[in-house]
Amino acid sequence: MRVLESDVRAVQACYPQIYLACHTRHPRSSDEGISANDSMILGHLETSASMRAGDLAKHLGVVPSTLSATIKRLAKKGYLVRSHAPGDRRVIHLRLSAAGARAMQAGSVLETRRVTAMLARLNAAERQRAIDGLALLARASRAMNPKSGEPR
Repeated sequence: MRVLESDVRAVQACYPQIYLACHTRHPRSSDEGISANDSMILGHLETSASMRAGDLAKHLGVVPSTLSATIKRLAKKGYLVRSHAPGDRRVIHLRLSAAGARAMQAGSVLETRRVTAMLARLNAAERQRAIDGLALLARASRAMNPKSGEPR
């Protein structure tokens, strides 16, 4: 599928504007005791659906053993739920807990107060369109190799 250069420019122009307006101004440690990297990992998970730990590692461009210690630590804190795949205990499924969702927000590079203010400038229909568009871009990004940018 052909992608227009103007579409690429639009994403390249919009993303930095959102980041500049909403990013945390000073490095801070989260009240939940998680790093920016932990928050980023939690940001890849959902509360309503699970993801295979191996798929998360592949998306992040790391080997599963590299991610294993972080997953164990975040699970111990109650930020994610680990479960074994039925029939194959080697496969681990991960799901974000409610506490994990709060921790992810607290450690996000995008400050909750600033994102809230930005979204408040849109009406309900515009907000939903914006969120749907970001979700589409996030879905497309999960299908890419993080090191090469090529499709998986």
